[in-house]
Order: sequence, then C-alpha cells, then structure tokens
Amino acid sequence: MSRIALVTRLSPEAEAHWAGHLARALPGERIDGFRELSPAERAEVDIAIVANPDPADLAELPNLVWIHSLWAGVERLVAELGHLARPIVRLVDPELARTMAEAALAWTYYLFRDMPAYAAQQRARVWKGLPYKRPERTTVGVLGLGELGAAAALRLRDAGFDVHGWSRSPKEIAGVTCHAGEETLERMLGQVEILVCLLPLTGETRGLLDARRLACLPEGAQIVNFARGPILDSAALIEALDSGRIGHAVLDVFEVEPLPEASPFWGHPKVTVLPHISAATDPETASAIVGAHVADYRATGRIPPSVDLTRGY
Repeated sequence: MSRIALVTRLSPEAEAHWAGHLARALPGERIDGFRELSPAERAEVDIAIVANPDPADLAELPNLVWIHSLWAGVERLVAELGHLARPIVRLVDPELARTMAEAALAWTYYLFRDMPAYAAQQRARVWKGLPYKRPERTTVGVLGLGELGAAAALRLRDAGFDVHGWSRSPKEIAGVTCHAGEETLERMLGQVEILVCLLPLTGETRGLLDARRLACLPEGAQIVNFARGPILDSAALIEALDSGRIGHAVLDVFEVEPLPEASPFWGHPKVTVLPHISAATDPETASAIVGAHVADYRATGRIPPSVDLTRGY
C-alpha cells in the first residue's frame, strides 16, 4: 500500500497542526511525518506533501512519484529540488487569492488615504488635513496577473481605482488595462501612482525593479511588494526613497527573512515593514485542495498540473 510523507522544516507544533488538517482531508490515506518513518516505510512513499522541506529528506524517498507544496510560492522548491526530477505541484487556493486581494486593497488604501503622512504628522504633533483625491483619479498598477495578481486587480477595480496590470504574456481582465511583454513594462510604470508587485520570483523577475525601472515611476509614486524580496533592488529603493522619487514603500517580503536587525528598512521613515503576513495559507482550505488532488491521482493516475521547472512556476 502506498504512503504519504509530510516533509517540513516547520516547528513540531506547526507540523502537527498541518498533519491534523491533512488527515481529515485524506481519511483513507496513511500520512506520516518524515521523521517518524522507518527506512522500509520510506520506500512505500509515493507522494510527499511539503513545506520548506530538507532536500536530503526527500532524497531518502526512493519511490517518490510527485511532490505537493503547501505554499503558493515554489521558487525555493524549484531551486532545491529540481535535481530530484519529480513533478512539483504548487498550491492554488482561491482562499489565498482572496486573502491576497484583501491585503492589496487594504495597503493600497493605506497609501491612497495618506496614512504614512498622517502618522508622521502625529509624531510631530501637527493637526493638518491633506487634500483628498477620488479613487478613479488614482492609477494603481499590479505587476503579475496570475491567480493572485488577477484577484488583486479585480478587487482594486471594484474599489473604483484606475487599474493597470502587467504580465509577460497577454491577459484580459474586464475593467483592467492590461499590458504584456518586456517592451511595455516601463511605459506602464510611468502611468502608476501606486505599484503593487505580485510577480513570482524567477530568473527573469529577479532584480526586475532596479534603479532604471524605479526611475520610470512618476515622482512620489508608492510601492507595495507582496511578491518576493529579490524582485526589488533594495539599495536602489533606499536611494529612490531618500531622493523623494519614491514616496513610500510597504514591504512584506525581503531578501533575508526574518529581516535582520541591521536592515535600514526598520528605521526608514518612508518604509512600512510587515513580517510576511499579506496572505497566510489557510490549513483547512489548503488541505482540502491537496486532498482532492490526491484522490484524483489515486482514481486516475493523473498527476495534477505541475510547475514548469524552466520558468520556475
């Protein structure tokens, strides 16, 4: 009989929490934490459900057929596990898209309604109202129009913003002005006052928002990065913030996490630091999706759509 291994580098408490949800979603399966499996039992494993797994652990599953990630982002898995030559299935959860869209709207409102400026005025004990600008007169750009980016663009559209989106391949989203291809990126950046980054991290997107691209944004534009830290050049961003070209940055992701105490972002007056909380994975809905994928595989032998290792997502 086949067996499923739960392979993580989570705390014992967090792994046990996930194990409980997965057991309820897969009542007919044998699911065990990797560390609990004997060598003979590891040979029975054909599916691994993973969260930041140690590649050495997965290498000890000789009959592994495919891997299901509990996270939406898979760039670390691709980098660490690509040599195993096993299909990697990433989590595509509508609840995750809803949560990310909620965060994109919340923090866009934070910038749109001048919350950083009012916080600075409070510290300076200044009582002064700032001019209001209606949403339809504010252009918000969304970089990345996959499941998360498309959901965010629609949520921002419904809030009344003038929404532009950019992706590498053409997309159509009702009520959103969509741009596609490298040649359109800088032109699109030149139109947006608030930029929300939701791109996957790949070889093509690493460092995409460098000094040249940041300089394309209008003077005083603001940035929300909910994607991955290495997409945004940190040194170039600090320089743009210090010069006033960028008005404020809301950063939820960083090149090194947790953010080191010495990072200049912590104390920068034009930066809001978040501890990677924009869209947490919901164990209940995620486990149900994993369960459905496993059940279909058992019934049909079909592995769910997997990551393109050359693209990285």
